[in-house]
Amino acid sequence: MALRDFFYQLSESELLNGAAQKYGLKLGARSVVAGTTIPEVIESIKKLNSQGISCTVDSLGEFVFEEEEAIRAKEEILAVIEAIHNEGVDAHISLKPSQLGLDIDIDFCYDNLREIVERASQYGIFVNFDMENYARLQPSFDMLQELAKSFDNVGTVIQAYFFRAKEDIEKFKDFRLRIVKGAYKEPADVAYQDKLEIDINFLELIEYHLLHGKFTSIATHDHNIIAHVKRFVKEHEIPNEKFEFQMLYGFRTDMQAELARDFNFCTYVPFGKDWYGYFMRRLAERPQNINLVTKQMFNKKTNTLLAVAAGAFVLGRLTKKK
Repeated sequence: MALRDFFYQLSESELLNGAAQKYGLKLGARSVVAGTTIPEVIESIKKLNSQGISCTVDSLGEFVFEEEEAIRAKEEILAVIEAIHNEGVDAHISLKPSQLGLDIDIDFCYDNLREIVERASQYGIFVNFDMENYARLQPSFDMLQELAKSFDNVGTVIQAYFFRAKEDIEKFKDFRLRIVKGAYKEPADVAYQDKLEIDINFLELIEYHLLHGKFTSIATHDHNIIAHVKRFVKEHEIPNEKFEFQMLYGFRTDMQAELARDFNFCTYVPFGKDWYGYFMRRLAERPQNINLVTKQMFNKKTNTLLAVAAGAFVLGRLTKKK
């Protein structure tokens, strides 16, 4: 728990985020972030497509508090949509409303989102609203519902650690949904804290949407959850076209390829210079992810990054106290 909290705290540091952008992916995150430019991410998508794997693309961005930053983020996402269309790759968009101005002004954010969804709709490209922390949850759902009045290429994420998740999945059962356990540190008055409780709720949400929903993306690296879903879809004769498994870029690559041979499979492909917060949350959310990263990518440079991050974080805390 202490290690997880440590990485959560690191993920929220603007100071370290700035430092990470300065040094780029060469300090360790390259194995789990598919480059910093659109041409780089398109090449990564092509390699995954060649294995029968679809992709959802996230142009990373956090700590957006100025309209100019949000507009730049919107323009890059629009450029990704154009690249997906022009290159003919099998991919769609994942985005975070906060990156597009949710923390600045909700009407401004909505206008940015609508422009993206409208452009994607022209090319038949799906847009998924990634859910963030609890404070941003309801505003994000509200904008999604408003956009759904005009467009049918939008969906969202249900986070299993929230108490309200079952109510939300019933409300949004006619949407394409990605179901996840949850990647932010949330207080005990709104979210389960115990892993077993989260896992139970996660499975119940998956089963509900498989039986009653439009299309289900099951986002997990947990082989026990995956085995359970395989049994469930077989027992209930749920066709493959109703669901997909989904994992993060760079994690359990052998299992990704194996699942893609028998089921629809989608890899969550993040890219961009603003990779730091994403990377730290992946280390924080599950001890298994830390082990996977250790096996696949940790080297002297990465250990140096974490040592520098720890030192900078402590220094930042001490400076604030002064």
